[in-house]
Amino acid sequence: MSGLVLADPLAPVIGAAKAAKLAEELGIASVGELLRHYPRDYARPGQLLGNRLAQVGEHVTIIAEVIDKALLRFKSDPRKMRMVLKVSDGTNVYEVVFFNPKKWTQEKLNKGQRYMFDGEVSTYGSKLQLAHPGFILLPDAPAAVDGKVTGSGQIAAYARSVDPELQLDPSEWRSELMAVYPASKNVSSWDLRRHIGTVLDRLAPIEDPLTESMRAQRGFLGLEQALRAVHNPQSVEQVAAAQARLRFDEALAVQFAFAKRRAALAHATALACPPSPQGSVAKFESRLPFQLTEDQQAVRCEIDADLAKPVPMSRLLHGEVGSGKTVVSLLAMLRVIDAGCQCALLAPTEVLAAQHHATLRKLLGPLGRGGELDGDPDGLRIVLLTGSMGAAARKAALAQVASGEANIVIGTHALLSEKVVFADLGLVVVDEQHRFGVDQRDALRGRGAGGRLPHLLVMTATPIPRTVAMTVFGELEVSTIKRLPTNRAGVTSSVVDEKRKPEWLRRAWERVREEVSAGRQAYVVCARIQDPGAQEKDSDAAKDKKTGAAKKPAKPKQPEEKKGPPPPRAAVDVHAELSGGALAGVRLGLMHGALPAAEKDQAMASFSAGETQVLVSTTVIEVGVDVPNSTVMVVLDADRFGISQLHQLRGRVGRGEHPGLCLFTTRLGGAALARLEQVAACLDGFELAELDLKIRGEGDVIGVAQSGRSRSLRLLSVTRDEEVIADARDVADALAAAADADASLSQAFDSVLTEAEAEYLEKW
Repeated sequence: MSGLVLADPLAPVIGAAKAAKLAEELGIASVGELLRHYPRDYARPGQLLGNRLAQVGEHVTIIAEVIDKALLRFKSDPRKMRMVLKVSDGTNVYEVVFFNPKKWTQEKLNKGQRYMFDGEVSTYGSKLQLAHPGFILLPDAPAAVDGKVTGSGQIAAYARSVDPELQLDPSEWRSELMAVYPASKNVSSWDLRRHIGTVLDRLAPIEDPLTESMRAQRGFLGLEQALRAVHNPQSVEQVAAAQARLRFDEALAVQFAFAKRRAALAHATALACPPSPQGSVAKFESRLPFQLTEDQQAVRCEIDADLAKPVPMSRLLHGEVGSGKTVVSLLAMLRVIDAGCQCALLAPTEVLAAQHHATLRKLLGPLGRGGELDGDPDGLRIVLLTGSMGAAARKAALAQVASGEANIVIGTHALLSEKVVFADLGLVVVDEQHRFGVDQRDALRGRGAGGRLPHLLVMTATPIPRTVAMTVFGELEVSTIKRLPTNRAGVTSSVVDEKRKPEWLRRAWERVREEVSAGRQAYVVCARIQDPGAQEKDSDAAKDKKTGAAKKPAKPKQPEEKKGPPPPRAAVDVHAELSGGALAGVRLGLMHGALPAAEKDQAMASFSAGETQVLVSTTVIEVGVDVPNSTVMVVLDADRFGISQLHQLRGRVGRGEHPGLCLFTTRLGGAALARLEQVAACLDGFELAELDLKIRGEGDVIGVAQSGRSRSLRLLSVTRDEEVIADARDVADALAAAADADASLSQAFDSVLTEAEAEYLEKW
């Protein structure tokens, strides 16, 4: 019978019923997926003591008889209890304690019976103690207890592995490590160990994707050797060696998928866009009122070099908040326009799309008002296309796009409609990349004419860690802008601790008034639009439809005990409260995502023109909004926002000649307060991005939902393994260049990535 390969299904190997259980509960369907289900830990008994007294901090295994048992309740909280056992090994006496023990544990540990206890020794008073040790009930004579090992913890799992019927004296047990697996309700670690053992016994030789020289250079085990060692190690050192190889394989699987995509793009055709000395780029540069920073110039050179080639650019532009990414992207668009093509700028919201439209027109001046009375005779036409446009305006915009009259088309998801036909699309710019799916981006990129693929530039509003860029945006070359323009006054941040100092919020509103009195403007940001109970209140106060009489007020509900943090304040309520209270007499505006598009446009236009002094808003203003006269921002319930989001919001103030102030308010203490203080103390977006990644955790770094299951990259850490990921990227490029690389690697990597993840990476 031929050996098993990684792609083989498990049903013929372990039986249909068991295979179905693995697939349903753990998402494991193939031999490779089972072998890539790595141990979460390794069990090995502590040192088996004879009559020697254990030492504090020592991990030991003792064989002892329970000589006393007591269940004690805590005086401070009678609902809680502890079970205290006094056990003796014949020479020494130890205390074994279980806090709030389960009923099963209480029933299995009894006076007069002999057990093996396994755990770390500590002290309680003058007593040597084992807290929550693993244990096994030992029979009076070597024989099975009810036909199986009775006990708990890793020691019981170990016993089931090495001596399932307890036929041996524990001193004769072998001492190698035993794998303990992530399990489920109906699939135990022991079940997984048996299934993996069955597969390893029948496994055919695995072709290693790494050459012998690659392995030797890195000191790696062979792939098959690593898979066997990670499941059946002989030492801790062997575990480390196996994990190092398999960790690299996880990075390589992701990077290889991206490398294949990069290699495919290298054979695609795009419009080469050489510089045009008399074109739009030159005209724009001549009217720029400021000099580009060194970082902007460097990134511009990287983009220009890509655009000059007849292959499609695929580049990620990220950088500090307010570092001038929009200007750089505009220069790229102008270069493509000079070459005779159109550009599309895809934004996630209508507010941001409208802001981009206004910003580009402002930056370009007469050059951006082609066809208008005050426009340049050779000016460009910038068209806005959103879902809320009226039929006539939309029809006119679509006609300009199809005819090629529109040079730059800015829009939301409406751009993705099949009704949007470009005359000759040469560049796609995607802002706030993470808000769009891969299919959406590719749908727009597929609108190139004549079999050409448009160039692609994607942007993120805040910096992203290098490891995330390599792992999530692996297909893209990365450009980074770190330095801010020198004409920015900057911003300082403070935390308003409402819980400890409620009067500080009053001072925050006074500070807003001071800025408004000085002729400047402010934002107040809320975490939600409206109190969910508002509609119910309005309904209660309404008139009866039949009689016209006012409804009787609803009976007041009994106050419920409040649990958890207070609900965040809503923009609608805050606007009303400030208008009649702390900011009475100040011209306040209100903007949130639920407003009709025309009202949002009017709210933003009024604020931009200085007619509105304070804008109360949700996070719709977090990206792209540029009002240099705004100098103060109050973020209410700032603990409800992520680190990157807070940094992004903060970037809306201090963008002009006057310094900015951002106040983060919170009614929470502890970790939430500490996190806000970290954000307030740090203005470096790159440092905050790393902090955000560490605090939030890595999740699924490929971005594919796992339906509640654990992520497929089990060993690779985006926060710790930067060097591994970078090395894997280089190796992936070398392997993808080989003619037969795809065939030789597919077997090894199919088991690392799920089908959905592989499809996702292929689309990147």
